Amino acid sequence: QEQLVESGGGWVQAGGSLRLACAASGIFRRINAMGWFRQAPGKERELVADITSGGITNYIDSVKGRFTISRDNAKNTVALQMNSLKPEDTAVYYCYARVVTITRTMDYWGKGTLVTVSS
Repeated sequence: QEQLVESGGGWVQAGGSLRLACAASGIFRRINAMGWFRQAPGKERELVADITSGGITNYIDSVKGRFTISRDNAKNTVALQMNSLKPEDTAVYYCYARVVTITRTMDYWGKGTLVTVSS
């Protein structure tokens, strides 16, 4: 079955770095985009960054210059390098993969990995 497995979450002090990784399996159609959402307590889930199969990246304004997303299309993996972390980056980070066909769009989600940034 389709699965996305995240790794790399943890607890760091402000200014530190973490690298999140996600591996997709069981998805046999082309994955058009992969990326990361996050959700902090009391806040809405927001897109942090994503990347298309063609390498086009997108970042939420608050992480530009600090986070870098990368993807290996052949392995169906995506990573998020997070530098200069801030307490407001604390959230559960969810990997997602999007498959787009003519008839529908299908999104797949990981279980999430917790990132805690202390001041």
